[in-house]
Amino acid sequence: MKALTFKRYGKSPGIGFSELPRPTLKPYDMLVEVHAAGLNPIDNMILTGTFKPVLRFELPATLGSDLAGVVTEVGNRVTRFKPGDAVFASLFDSGTGSLAEFAVVPESAAALKPARLDFVQAASVPMVGLTSWQALKERADLRIGQKVFIPAGSGGIGTFAIQLAKQLGAKVATTTSTGNVELVRGLGADEVVDYRKEDFEKVLQRYDAVLATVKGGTVEKSIGILKPGGRIVSLIGPLDAAFARARRLNFFLTWVFGLMSRKVMRLAKQREVRYSFLFVRPDGAQLAELGELLQTERIRPVIDKVFPFEQAKEALAYLAQGRAKGKVVVRIR
Repeated sequence: MKALTFKRYGKSPGIGFSELPRPTLKPYDMLVEVHAAGLNPIDNMILTGTFKPVLRFELPATLGSDLAGVVTEVGNRVTRFKPGDAVFASLFDSGTGSLAEFAVVPESAAALKPARLDFVQAASVPMVGLTSWQALKERADLRIGQKVFIPAGSGGIGTFAIQLAKQLGAKVATTTSTGNVELVRGLGADEVVDYRKEDFEKVLQRYDAVLATVKGGTVEKSIGILKPGGRIVSLIGPLDAAFARARRLNFFLTWVFGLMSRKVMRLAKQREVRYSFLFVRPDGAQLAELGELLQTERIRPVIDKVFPFEQAKEALAYLAQGRAKGKVVVRIR
């Protein structure tokens, strides 16, 4: 089968198409014919080796995390799906990838594709949907009437997280450029800060939660807009000791991550707020709940651009520019 792979970490990862043997299945796995694969910023970050101590790949490895496709074969312990089912899933942290003609998908990571969505739309959802769910519902415990700040509202995670926060009954603030103000307002943002004209930390105050998605000092500034008891959930770091312990990393890495997050932890303690780093986990049950919101159009996918499979490498380069309004998706079939 054809797959987009990388050979090494670093500035020259050796990205290219490879012919790989058709995967074999374990008892709880499914073989899925991939119709579309959604791209995420971490797909490019993996290439740099940033997460090499945390994410395990056997090189050369297939790129990509999100997919939508059709089940062609199931392991002998699979009970929830059958051949012919249209599904969507995240393969993140599974050691394999989605930018391929076929992918092995654990039964626990998949959900039935919402009928209202085509494969491209469905493939755009898993990582941003699960990240938003786990950050806002699990970590921040966002409630009706609370205020949450979600920066970069026109990006892949922002466009989804804003909509989910509104479904949870929260008031949402975001940042964006002048040209995207109407887009984020249309998604439900209540307060929009044009980052080219204003500094969000001078405009927003007494927020209950922050979903940190932008590098460059945003985490530290965001802590300042939280009220006592507030929570900041970061997708961009710094990694913390709690994350290392949850993944059962060795003592040295736990110490390193604790050192990396020391400044942020100190600031959070001074403000009487909680900081945590979130690494999304695949979860088919949560995807199914998100599927209901998508099926009833309470949340809609926002897609910037669709690339053919032959241009998957170019799609990753386009995503790396950081200008996409919504998600970038590769159509494979």
